[in-house]
Amino acid sequence: MDIKIDNLEDGGVLRLLEEHLADMYATSPPESVHALDVEALKSSEITFFSAWNGERLMGCVAIKQLDSKHVELKSMRTANEARQLGVASQLLQHVIDVSVQEGYQRMSLETGSDDYFLAARNLYEKFGFRSCGPFSVYELDPHSQFMNKNL
Repeated sequence: MDIKIDNLEDGGVLRLLEEHLADMYATSPPESVHALDVEALKSSEITFFSAWNGERLMGCVAIKQLDSKHVELKSMRTANEARQLGVASQLLQHVIDVSVQEGYQRMSLETGSDDYFLAARNLYEKFGFRSCGPFSVYELDPHSQFMNKNL
């Protein structure tokens, strides 16, 4: 699988992000959806990655710089046809490795607290993420689970 920095112009990537946003709004109250749209993902403090197997889009993930030592995991999504192939693990390891190389010392994330997000929470725990309080601009929310990891 080839993971590369993406410019958010490929139609397949845009559809995957639309699918991601639709799922977030279908599973969480609107005020608890913290997924970013395409324009927000093009912000200068965000690095967006896409994963490919040849011409086949496998998934995506982004990291957002919060400060010189702290990044946030954003918009991690595996394409439906690529589920159960280890794509999420490879994407997560990739952004952890990139973040370490860039000198970041901590990675944080927000995910859902409902059962729909259980697989994601289990993956993050497998990679050493632990529950924490809200960070950055987040506030306590019963639909949010905050996690972080020292890098």
